[in-house]
Amino acid sequence: MASHSLVPNGFGNLGSLLQTLLPWSGLGVLVLAVLAMVRRSALAAAAVLVPAVVWCSLFAGVLGDKRSDGGDLTVVSHNVSAENSDPGRTARALAASGADVLALEELSRGSTAAYERELASSYPHFAVREGIGVWSKLPLSAVETVDIMPWTRAVRATVETPQGPVALYAAHLASVRVLPTTGFATARRNEAAVKLAGAVRAERLPRVVVAGDFNGSVNDSALGPLTGFLRSAQEEAGEGFGFTWPASFPVVRIDQILLKGVTPVAAWTLPRTGSDHLPVAASLRL
Repeated sequence: MASHSLVPNGFGNLGSLLQTLLPWSGLGVLVLAVLAMVRRSALAAAAVLVPAVVWCSLFAGVLGDKRSDGGDLTVVSHNVSAENSDPGRTARALAASGADVLALEELSRGSTAAYERELASSYPHFAVREGIGVWSKLPLSAVETVDIMPWTRAVRATVETPQGPVALYAAHLASVRVLPTTGFATARRNEAAVKLAGAVRAERLPRVVVAGDFNGSVNDSALGPLTGFLRSAQEEAGEGFGFTWPASFPVVRIDQILLKGVTPVAAWTLPRTGSDHLPVAASLRL
């Protein structure tokens, strides 16, 4: 646990896989504690304190509730799933959140019209580029696609807030797979992260929000080109790990809201929709 960043990403990308599942390493500590109790060994119990302290040093700060009131802009990001059987219900649930901006990923050709219809009254400003869409209560400008994959998986837009413009990037990085022959296959995702990081680093506006499905956790050092200079809203202003996938029993947070030049005051997950991801939200002070 202490040296997870040193685990190499050779065959199978074991380093990335370990870092993605790192919070669950605490289960190993519990197993050791139970075994120490069974053996009634004071020495074993004392030894268990070592991994327990390491785990707490990594994650104790994450478990507390750091949410507070206030904020000038609320952003929700959601991979709505191309296989969502009721996009209208999902759209209504997202609108009920009261968020100022919605960043939606994995829109399908058949579902986009439903989102446009259901969100029209609350979000008069919107832009859709293939599977990525942004809906906003505030005016949008300078909407453009960001080249991170051969097809459109990222969009950049300027949100015109009363406090000034905010650059919003909505992105869906390439999917990952765990396969017997290749292990944790992340090459395409990592390449997309590098390209997205380049676009964000070149951003001229000082206030930036990057939201979407990253198919990876902020602990994964392979995503360092992107996460290394951006702050996680969940880590700074959330409660707990904020796991988002799979929605039926979340075990990892792969949906993120990352920031530069703005301050998160609260971050949370929204209730399950018809997607296999949970929506994520953040309230931001500009």
